[in-house]
Amino acid sequence: MACSYRNTSDRMVILRCIGAEQFFLERVVFPFELLSFQCPPSSVVKIWTHGLGGPELVETFNAGDLLNEAPTQPAQPAQLEALASSRSYAPGLLDGELPWATAS
Repeated sequence: MACSYRNTSDRMVILRCIGAEQFFLERVVFPFELLSFQCPPSSVVKIWTHGLGGPELVETFNAGDLLNEAPTQPAQPAQLEALASSRSYAPGLLDGELPWATAS
């Protein structure tokens, strides 16, 4: 599964993801940083921080809650429209002649 976690706090946190078949991922996530990662479907994600008394568990959730949303359709490139030259737009040009293609 492709997942993402954004640290919205003003403190550094540690993300630990534990999944099937001995899967283990541990990453430091800085404030406002976005971490993207791959993990098995049944993984559990835990967010830890350091407090005065040592490590503190902040959040626990399933990796399915962090799934990247795939776009419904791929982005289409912008369509460019050709501008037809006209005598009112560029007087003195022949029909079909483009103003930028004419040598001065």
